[in-house]
Order: sequence, then C-alpha cells, then structure tokens
Amino acid sequence: MKLTAKEIAEALHGTVEGNPQETVTTFAKIEHGKPGALSFYANPKYEEYVYTSKASVLLVNADFKPRQAVTPTMVRVKDAYTGVAELLKYVSALRRKYRRHRAMTCGISLRARLGKKVWVGDFVKIGARTRIGDCSIIHSNVTIGEDVVIGSHAIIYPGVVIYPKTVIGENVILHAGCVIGSDGFGNAPQPDGTWQKIEHLGGVIIGDNVEIGSNSTVDRAEMENTIIGNGVRIDNLCQIAHNVVIGDNTVMAAQTGIAGSTEIGKNCILAGQVGIVGHIKIADGTIVGAQSGVTKSVRKEGSVLLGTPAFDRAQFMRSYVKFKSAGAEE
Repeated sequence: MKLTAKEIAEALHGTVEGNPQETVTTFAKIEHGKPGALSFYANPKYEEYVYTSKASVLLVNADFKPRQAVTPTMVRVKDAYTGVAELLKYVSALRRKYRRHRAMTCGISLRARLGKKVWVGDFVKIGARTRIGDCSIIHSNVTIGEDVVIGSHAIIYPGVVIYPKTVIGENVILHAGCVIGSDGFGNAPQPDGTWQKIEHLGGVIIGDNVEIGSNSTVDRAEMENTIIGNGVRIDNLCQIAHNVVIGDNTVMAAQTGIAGSTEIGKNCILAGQVGIVGHIKIADGTIVGAQSGVTKSVRKEGSVLLGTPAFDRAQFMRSYVKFKSAGAEE
C-alpha cells in the first residue's frame, strides 16, 4: 500500500488540508501514529492525540474544528469512522488480484460450474451441479455440497462446510469453520422416553453482502428455508437454528443463539451472548443488551431490552436499583 493524501481524498470524496502529496504506507491508531501512517479521529475522547500524533495523514470529520495546530495533513470526510472503513476496503481490493486457480489436490465435480477468475485452494471439494460466481475465492479444506449456488466475489475461508442446496448471494464472507446448512435440532419425544429425529429437507438462503464469523452455524430448515437477509453481520460462535428468518442489516455479536422458527426484524442489534427462544418475532430496530434472554415477541420497533427475561431498558434500570439495594441489605 502506498497512497497520497490526494488519492485518499479522491477515493473517499473528501478534501485535503495540508500537503496533498503526503504519502502513507500503513495504518495506525491515532495514539500510535508515526511517520508514513494514516490515522483517523472520530471519537472526541481521543482529541488530545490529534495535536501530538506523528502520523503523516489524519482522517477527520468535515466539521472538525481544531483548537490547536495540527501537524499531520488532514483529509476531511463526511464521517471519519465510515471513511476509514471504506479506505480499508479500498486498499484490500487493490491488494486482491483475482485469477483463475485450481489446486492440484482439489476435487471439483465435472458437473459443477465455476465462473471467471475463481480461485480454488488445496483439498477443496465441490459437488455436482453447484455454481460459483465470478471472482470468488475458495480457501483450502472447504467442502461444498451438491446443488449449491454461490454468487460472485465470495470469500470462503478454510474449513467451511456448506451443505447441499444452500443458496448464497454476492459479496458474502464466510470465516473459518462456519457450517452452513446442517440439520437443525429437531427431535420428537416418544411415549417410551426416546426421541425421534425430524428430518430436515429445507435449505438455507443467505443474501448479498453478508459476513458470518468463525465457527458459527446456520441450520437448514425442516421445510422451506432458513433465511439470512442482505447486509447481515454475524460474529464468531453464533447459532442460527432451523427456519429462523433474519432481516436485512441486522448484526449479532459472539455467542448469540437464536432458537428455531424465530423471525428477527431488520436493523436489529443483538449483543454478545444473547439468547432468543423459538417461535417469536422481534420488531425492526430492536436492540438487545449483552447476556439478555428474550422469551416473548417484541412488537414495538426500536425497543431496547436488557435482562433475563429481557424487558424495556428504562424499566430494567429502575428495577436494577432495587435488585442492588436488596442484595446490599442481605
């Protein structure tokens, strides 16, 4: 990576304040800024570092008004935090050289169809009638079953398993160890105390621009499909059960688990270790705090929930004062 302040501003539709030919070759946090590095300032609590940073280029909000002299060349953009994310994406794209590659040890069915410039690593298995879009990268030890559809520009990291009849959109990233399309946890109790396995004949549909973290699982439906909407972000070690529907642009942090047949709305935020029971609906824009357990449907859009069982944040905070006082008295 080697970029000038002018090139950065052009890529981010920003403006340069300082030397437009100032060059950077790496990124650094603002408190660790050094010559040749690009840093960014978006959080007011880091303002002191703006005036002491030795970074060559500093990405700032367009409306930032410095109170002291600033040494680095500044590139002003609408939103510095979003700007640095876009710049990292831009640099990553520059580094990524798409090319056709088939490792000698991979096994690709003669009835599979791979697009242009698809890269396939060692010990990859791709089943019959599977289709993979242009410029996708399939890393080593990935298993892709029969009748799978994967869109263009996908990145499938090592050890991912994709079961048959899964449909995956474009620009999807699946991190190492993901399992997509395994049977859900469906078992029917029998009179003699044993359990009868319920066969899962449905599938999984994953939309465009989805990223799923390492060792997360998305189970196939019993009937119809488990659905992950466009733009969804799923962290590491999450469990999405059979027939779950997750709306567009919802995010969930690590160790979140969603039980079967639950519908999560659009633009929701599920913090770490959230648990959600099955067969309920969560309204658009709902925020669920860490380690909360949702046991009933949430119908009001934009709700903020805490606790187990989870309830309204404001009520929770008032209740917590009493919980804490009662504990102190004991």
